[in-house]
Amino acid sequence: MEFLTAVHTDKGIKKSTNQDSALVMEAATDRGKVLLTVICDGMGGLAKGEVASSAVIHSFSQWFENELPRILTIDDPGDRIFSSWEKIVLAANQKISSYGRSNGFNLGTTVVAVLLFNGKYYIINVGDSRAYLITDKVYQLTKDQTFVQREVDMGRMTEEEALHSPRANVLLQCIGASDIVEPVFYSGDAYPDQMFMLCSDGFRHVLTESELYQYLNPYVLVNEQIMVESATYLTELVKYRRETDNITVLLARVS
Repeated sequence: MEFLTAVHTDKGIKKSTNQDSALVMEAATDRGKVLLTVICDGMGGLAKGEVASSAVIHSFSQWFENELPRILTIDDPGDRIFSSWEKIVLAANQKISSYGRSNGFNLGTTVVAVLLFNGKYYIINVGDSRAYLITDKVYQLTKDQTFVQREVDMGRMTEEEALHSPRANVLLQCIGASDIVEPVFYSGDAYPDQMFMLCSDGFRHVLTESELYQYLNPYVLVNEQIMVESATYLTELVKYRRETDNITVLLARVS
């Protein structure tokens, strides 16, 4: 598997700091190339959310360098990948929570990560950052861990009501601000000419699926320059539509 990647982040039109963090790491192995992509959306006043998101990004970076090479020697590494990711999240939750308590404030972060290797994708999700697969249309691979998503799932709220609810951004869990964190894992097959997109919630709030497909489908994004240009254009469109959150999008094309 070969990969093309692009990442674009912006503090947005309102916030003074960018509390989103992103990671792209690629390596060659005896069984082909491996790609790790991660987005974390930090929360907390001032730069506290940035501390939380950066800490989780650092943990995944260390894992990629130190643990993943051994894991990829296994014929079917999925369970080991997921168990090691769960340890990262649980350790980060304890560390960030302890840091916040000792300093008298709350902070936390979402995480969504996609690992591509040997014709497979592996995903972990905590919170409401998302992973998408874009091929013939846009497929949302992760489910938001939010109050409104739970209400929709239980039939107590419609999708339209959830979109406009004042509690739309209320998370059921995040790393650092939850007593118990239970990450959700996904996996599937990865093929050439697929586009994987990760984003913080600030990127997607005011964009439609048709707009995402128009500018981010793999038939249009044939090289990294075009990928960066499209990510930048959509970010500026989001700002023009008055999105107030930080904005981050990460693209990975299997080629």
